[in-house]
Amino acid sequence: MTTNTAHLLPRAGSRPQVTDDFPQRQLDQQPADSRYVDAILAEALTWPAVVVGPSAISVEGARALTLDGDVGVGPADAFMVGAEFCHVHAQGDFSLHATLPALLAEAAERAGWAEPHFLVQLGQAPPTVVMIYAPRDEQERDVVLGLVRASYEFALTARPPHDVTKSSSW
Repeated sequence: MTTNTAHLLPRAGSRPQVTDDFPQRQLDQQPADSRYVDAILAEALTWPAVVVGPSAISVEGARALTLDGDVGVGPADAFMVGAEFCHVHAQGDFSLHATLPALLAEAAERAGWAEPHFLVQLGQAPPTVVMIYAPRDEQERDVVLGLVRASYEFALTARPPHDVTKSSSW
C-alpha cells in the first residue's frame, strides 16, 4: 500500500490549527477517540521488523514506530531519533509525526494531509519530517496509513554510498 505523489487526493476541508512550539500539537479537527490511529499502529505491527513502543522524542504516552535492531538502513533523514520513523501523539492529540521522502512530504503538504514540522522552518530538522494530521474517518485513516507505510519504506531504503552517518535526533 505505498502512497506516491500521483495518487494523493486532497484532504477535505481546511487545515487544522497546529502549534509552532514544543510540543507540536494539532489543536482542532480531532476524531472522537484513538480508533483510527490504533488501527494504523495495529497494521504497522504486521510489517516486518516494526516495533511499537514509547517515543524517544515526543510527549509522554506517544507511541512510536521503530525498526527492530539494525534493520534500519535508510538515510539519517528517514528517522527522527534512533530507529524511530513515526510516532502518534498522546493526550487527546491523534496527529502523527513521520519522516517522508522529500517529494512525498511536499505532495502531502500540497494535498492538505501534512505540514513540515516547525523545526524544519527553523533549519533544525530535515524537510523529510512532517506532522500528519489526525485521521477523522476511515477514508482518512487509509490515506494516513499509506503515508505511514511510505515512511516505513523510506526507513528501509538503502543509504547512498556517501551517507555513512547513523540516525541521530534533530
